[in-house]
Amino acid sequence: MLVDRLGKEADSQIKRNECRSLVGRALIGEHSTELVKPQTFMNLSGEAVSCLLKKDDRSLERLLVISDDLALPLGSIRVRPKGSHGGHNGLRSIIECLGTNDFIRLRIGILPDHPVSNTRDFVLQNFAKGETETVEKVLEVSAKAVRAILHDGTDRAMAEFN
Repeated sequence: MLVDRLGKEADSQIKRNECRSLVGRALIGEHSTELVKPQTFMNLSGEAVSCLLKKDDRSLERLLVISDDLALPLGSIRVRPKGSHGGHNGLRSIIECLGTNDFIRLRIGILPDHPVSNTRDFVLQNFAKGETETVEKVLEVSAKAVRAILHDGTDRAMAEFN
């Protein structure tokens, strides 16, 4: 949802097929950025990311992974310069395929107020109607965090958004 929002704000289409992903170029601030949506199953997203990073104009140092996170309450975000997968299968796949956990990530909290009995089913559902406003706000803040990471660096973004 955040990648789509960033693309829309930059008037960019994310539709070029590459490495089992949809890719688009966007100008975010003064930074030419590639927006990517892997089309693999989440637990195989590392395959798409590692394929994309094999291109000459891409680097691990410039990679920013955006993920949902059931360990964070809905509406909260965390920026980190590196870290473990924290039980997230998509991050686990990326770390395994890249052989490192040394990449920037923006984690967006999706933990609801109520208990989640089936995690797999929960993450595949749409947000509840009563959560729409919170989701919209967290996407707005997350877009600002991405712009801050690109413009000011991870440390400054962490200080502002964590």
